[in-house]
Order: sequence, then structure tokens, then C-alpha cells
Amino acid sequence: MQQAHVFIEGRVQGVGFRHFASVNAGEVGVFGWVKNLPDGRVEAVFAGPMDHIREMVNRCEQGPGASRVDDIDVTIEEADEEYEDFEVRYY
Repeated sequence: MQQAHVFIEGRVQGVGFRHFASVNAGEVGVFGWVKNLPDGRVEAVFAGPMDHIREMVNRCEQGPGASRVDDIDVTIEEADEEYEDFEVRYY
């Protein structure tokens, strides 16, 4: 299985981005996690079929209504663990 390791920059904290990612991951059918970083970015891993990963990244480029995505850095790699769901991480 492949995964995308994603870093999202802009106004992406305090705007419901993690919840947005969680809801959309369920709709798209990807697994992994999302979390806020101390530097103001959001980090996420989306694992699953490549077309689902691409759809998830496309949705994150838009973000929730109150967000502003300035940049998205995506690295495609082999999945580093077996994900069973999508979780919001707080650490």
C-alpha cells in the first residue's frame, strides 16, 4: 500500500482543518492520521489506493471554508504501517 506524507501551510490551524481531513478521509476511503504542528502547519498521512490519495490531496488543497492553503508538500512513499482507520492526533 502507498501513502502520501503531507505538510499543509497557510491558515490551517484553528479553522477545523483536522476535522475536515477526518470527514473527507472517510468519504474518500483513505486511512492514516492528521495533526497540528507547533510551527502552524498541519501534517497528515493518507494511505490507500493512489486514486483515493490523489482525491484526498486535492480536497486538502481547497481546505475547509475558513482556511487558506498557501502550500502543500506531498511525498509519495510505501506505507510505513498498517492503518485501520483515520485518526486525529494531538501529539
